[in-house]
Amino acid sequence: MAERYRIFGAEMSPYSVKVRSYFRYKAIPHRWVLRNAASQAEYEKYAKLPIIPLVVTPDGKSTQDSTPIMDQMETLFPEPSVHPPGALGFISALIEEFGDEWGNKWMFHFRWAREVDQRASAGRIARMRAPKTAEADFENIADQVRTRMVDRVWFVGSNDVTASQIETGFFEMLALLEAHLSDRPYLFGGQPAFGDFGLWGQLYELWTDPTAGALIEGNAPRVLDWIHRMLWPRAEGVFESWQQLAPTLMPILKDQVGGRFMLWTVANEKALAEGREEFSVQLGDRVWIQKPQKYHARSLAALRAKYAAVADKAALDPILIEAGCRDGLRA
Repeated sequence: MAERYRIFGAEMSPYSVKVRSYFRYKAIPHRWVLRNAASQAEYEKYAKLPIIPLVVTPDGKSTQDSTPIMDQMETLFPEPSVHPPGALGFISALIEEFGDEWGNKWMFHFRWAREVDQRASAGRIARMRAPKTAEADFENIADQVRTRMVDRVWFVGSNDVTASQIETGFFEMLALLEAHLSDRPYLFGGQPAFGDFGLWGQLYELWTDPTAGALIEGNAPRVLDWIHRMLWPRAEGVFESWQQLAPTLMPILKDQVGGRFMLWTVANEKALAEGREEFSVQLGDRVWIQKPQKYHARSLAALRAKYAAVADKAALDPILIEAGCRDGLRA
């Protein structure tokens, strides 16, 4: 029997590095297993779905999907907790969901929208999957990866209508996050919270790519420090109160989480329920158009369940109402 957990993942997967960062912070004994041709047979032995990360426990049980993995591990390794007390515990979970589902649009779009990023990313993926490939064959593999991934940008909602919205939203988020991290090491104060891991996974991947990486390094030094810090996170203090966090966290919640993500995810759910092939939703002064995504409806249901489980919402609801999030969580 293995004595450590095994994380099957990839350096270019935001959800994989998110789980790895969590395991590092919690000091959970583990081994990082790169999913490639060499590990494929072992991966298939445990995987129920063709996704990463896949975590295999010391007794041979497996779990997939980053948020359920972290939820499960938090019950087994409760200290140090990644859940701020009171209302902030749900706000952290909300930001984690926002990072996973909306932040992924930034990451996927920037990675595959421009030739320089396409070539860099396709080459990295090809090297990861087939590290011993002869140089003469390498370009063909990289070109195949590039073609396949560029054709999939529609999946996250990147298209001719939304491309500028995705990029503008990322620029705005970068500025908001830079301000919020100006005097604290993590999103909720002196130690990482659930929300840090979800948002960080996407920002880390953005930083590793040419275009977005240059934007981060040239415009957001405190965000860059946080990206580095979250590779091996450690507690540097305590969680702050809402009163301390509100001046710079509420703008993120209002502009990004409520003003973009929550409106989008509710519209996506509605489109799926109505069986539509495409939907549109007004986000600020722009219209967002894309094909609906089934997974997001399931993750919204899971987020609503977490909201419903909050016994005392007296402190939480005023925050969610101001941020424009509560109606979507009560639907």
